[in-house]
Amino acid sequence: MKQVAIYSDGACEGNPGPGGWAAVLMYGNHTREISGAEPATTNNRMELKAALEALHLLKEPCQVNFHTDSEYLRDGISEWVHGWKRRGWKTSDKKPVKNADLWRALDMAAGKHAITWHWVKGHSGDVHNERCDVLAVLEIQKLKKQSTPEQLKGALETFQASQSVPEMVRESIPERKVRELFE
Repeated sequence: MKQVAIYSDGACEGNPGPGGWAAVLMYGNHTREISGAEPATTNNRMELKAALEALHLLKEPCQVNFHTDSEYLRDGISEWVHGWKRRGWKTSDKKPVKNADLWRALDMAAGKHAITWHWVKGHSGDVHNERCDVLAVLEIQKLKKQSTPEQLKGALETFQASQSVPEMVRESIPERKVRELFE
């Protein structure tokens, strides 16, 4: 099984607000950087998106050392997800799991690999974690330059409204509505 190291990070300007995500994947002498942005999201969603996008790049089952500065991501995927699935994607106090769409996808993607999840303190000088942070912030800056304030405001309003909609309906609303704002 190939040994891969992944570092990931998410960023958000406002929470919610425009967000960016990034990951650095390393295999042998090869390094690949990926990143992206969303016009309206939360920091937690960007942390999950970064991990999900990184795992989607792996074309076969791998032994992964996954490094994140998000305890939410690390604890959620290595501990909490098992209980959520047993309870039908509800928390221990019977509330719907936040970001369940991304958690479900991440759980499925992670299940294909042997992953050891590592927490690294953010902004502590870890070169790969710092690189992910820089890339995520650059994605936010790029998105803001390409968008009008009205587009960003509309995306934020749509995102916020979607958060009050039940999860089953919510999964299809924000992306479609946000895409309409930017077309």
